[in-house]
Amino acid sequence: MTKGEQTRRKIVEAAAPIFNQCGYEGSSLNDLMTATGLKKGGIYRHFSSKEELAVEAFDFMWEAAQQVRLLHVDEKINAIEKLKQVIANFIDYKSPVAGGCPILNTAVDADDGNPVLRTRVAKALRAWLSRLQVIVEQGQERREISGAVDPKAVATLMVASLEGALMISRIQRNDESLRRVQSHLYSYLECEVAAS
Repeated sequence: MTKGEQTRRKIVEAAAPIFNQCGYEGSSLNDLMTATGLKKGGIYRHFSSKEELAVEAFDFMWEAAQQVRLLHVDEKINAIEKLKQVIANFIDYKSPVAGGCPILNTAVDADDGNPVLRTRVAKALRAWLSRLQVIVEQGQERREISGAVDPKAVATLMVASLEGALMISRIQRNDESLRRVQSHLYSYLECEVAAS
């Protein structure tokens, strides 16, 4: 990695929590300069715009979050246990970047105001849903998961439940809703998704 690439990476790592906590519009150039220790010219030497930096920061945050969400998943043999591990990881491990889930934060922030970020978060969401859908499909092939369930519906229900519970938990400042959703999803997987 060249010195320029290292500097670019350090800027992204320093800027990521700011964008994740404050959003695109709420992240001022002064905040970014303070976090990176660079002047405006130093930042713009490596990025053509604030938007380009925000997009790379999102990619960095999503990659970090995805690694945490998939911890130990491949170690599980059964598809139901893999899905439960994803749920447990989402609830038990905080986001590695301050501010929480980058998909939730960026989706809300970019919904009406930034089509480039909105496109990026939509791509990340599709990748997450697809990963869960593949686990379900593989479980169906191995007869661990009922052939009657729709893999896309299972993935959507899991993501929507987890992200919704995360939003509620952030507002209420406790993890009660996350724990309730975890319990509900475990029961759903065991009683309605698992092959009988």
